[in-house]
Formats: sequence, structure tokens, C-alpha cells
Amino acid sequence: MIGAENNILSAKDIHREFRTASAVLHVLKGVNLEISSRETVAVTGASGVGKSTLLHILGGLDRPTRGEVRIKGVTLSNQSEKSLAMFRNERVGFVFQFHYLLEDFDARENTMIPMLVAGKRKSEAAGKAELLLGMVGLKDRMEHRPNQLSGGEQQRLAVARALANDPEIVLADEPSGNLDTATGRKLHELLFELNASQGVTFLIATHNQELAGSCARKMSIVDGLIVENEIAR
Repeated sequence: MIGAENNILSAKDIHREFRTASAVLHVLKGVNLEISSRETVAVTGASGVGKSTLLHILGGLDRPTRGEVRIKGVTLSNQSEKSLAMFRNERVGFVFQFHYLLEDFDARENTMIPMLVAGKRKSEAAGKAELLLGMVGLKDRMEHRPNQLSGGEQQRLAVARALANDPEIVLADEPSGNLDTATGRKLHELLFELNASQGVTFLIATHNQELAGSCARKMSIVDGLIVENEIAR
């Protein structure tokens, strides 16, 4: 840990319960963590243990049953739904296992969308999108729609979109889960290149032990808690 003054994200006593007519499923049972600027941190654990749930809460896509998440001093639970949506768009990047790209828009336009939502001029957004697409190796694919791109290219596009508004942190949920081994490794290399060259902070939920072992820190979730916080290298 670099130090509290460099914290990008902190979570304190995060609980998440899901209620059905007959039972209460207590998925997260008091998670505490801190992520510092420029870190790469992996979250591992068995399927269904709560990795995606945790990332959704940390990114403001879901609210905890109790507990507090702060990103750069902003307490997410204090935000209205409208304010939280704006905050997510401008301060948090997301890369999912399923890319959620808009099929009717080309790569440049998909990358521009978060910037346009944030109120940037179209010309400014287009210029930034072209820069980002070049950075992720899609300079020659800007006018291709998602269905004209390979799976690896689609995920690279999703990474470019995640970086559109210079977020404080990028949350990646099984980013290479739908890719073959070789293509997945190329995506992993891209993430670490962006961390090294651009200082992008990544929190990555993954089953991939090779990816987790390449991160600076690795956490594991067992029975709703982070039970280890080990240096991966």
C-alpha cells in the first residue's frame, strides 16, 4: 500500500444481502479494502463468491446493504441516483466480460459516447477517441462496428471506452473470460502497458491465475470476506 494520501478507492465494512421470499443470501459480510493510485489489484475467488457483486458496489452500479465506499473522497452512498450516474460516467471506467458495445455505432463512436454524455464537444470527443483507439491498437479499425471486430478487438475497444473520461480507476470484471488463451494474454499485456505508461489504476476480478499473479496485489474472497491480501510478485 502506497499510503492513505494516495488512495483512489476505499471500502469499509461492505455487506450485501439479497432477499427472496424464503431466504436471505448474505454474499458480502464486511469487506474492507483500499486501492492506491497506479496500482493493479486482482480479486479472485470461486464462482458465485461475490467478485462481480463487489465490483458493482465499488463502481456505484449497486448499493451495499450497509457499509461505505469512497472514491477520491466522494462517498457514493451520499449521492442521488442522477449524481451517481454522472459520477460513474466521469470518474470510473468499466470493462466487463461481455463488452456491451453498441452495435449500431462504429469503434470511434462507441468510444465517444461517455465523453458526449459528460458534455464534451463532438470534435473534442472524436479527437480523444482516435487517440485512445490508437493507444489500444485499433487505429486502423475506427470505422468498424463491433460485429466487424474480433473478440479481442472488441475488448480492446471496451478498454478504450473505459478510459474515455480519464477515470480515477478502471474496474474490470473477468475482462478476458470470453477470449482464448493467446488473445487473453494480449489483452492482459495491454492493461499492464496502460498501467505503466498512463498510470491507469486497475481493480480486476478474475478466475485467471496468470492474470492475477501479474498484478501488484492479489485479494481472495472466501465466505463473503477478503481473507488474504498478498503480494502477487
